[in-house]
Amino acid sequence: MASNSFWLHLQRAQLIMRRYVVTNGFDGALTLLGMVAGFQASGATDMHVAFSACLGATVALFISGLSSAYLSEKAERQAELKTLEQALMISLENTDYGRASRYLPWMVSLANGLAPLVLSAVILLPMGLAVQGVALPVPPLLLAMGLALIELFLLGVFLGQISQSFWLWSGLRTLMTALVTLGVIFALG
Repeated sequence: MASNSFWLHLQRAQLIMRRYVVTNGFDGALTLLGMVAGFQASGATDMHVAFSACLGATVALFISGLSSAYLSEKAERQAELKTLEQALMISLENTDYGRASRYLPWMVSLANGLAPLVLSAVILLPMGLAVQGVALPVPPLLLAMGLALIELFLLGVFLGQISQSFWLWSGLRTLMTALVTLGVIFALG
């Protein structure tokens, strides 16, 4: 059983994980919004192609988030552990601090990989339903863009709660980023 000290060391991962969830979640939602908007702007009508391309990007975002966060956090934790060991002139490998340093990269990488996976899966839902032949009241690409806009707004609301600022303005800032992205894509498309 892990000691309280171990859990205290892991708690510092919460702030790191929160940043990764927001950052990579935002990247995932905005990437999918851009892809869906690109398909819409191009007049593409083959939903199988659009769905497959967006699914491929979703998988890539998940694997990229998982591996990049693991590799970078593992390197940071190892460097921090070695620095502390050198300062104390003892090995911390079998201490709560050492064990937490090994678990933290896994926790952070899961948060970093799952955030774009979950947000992208929601955006993909209407497209997936259309591919399965389910009739939707709104064209699937428009519905997917709407879901992406909602997700990006909600990420902004979450950031507003973190910073203890007015949630609506924070949500509108992230929504504005998404709308500018859409504007550029449709202007170029």
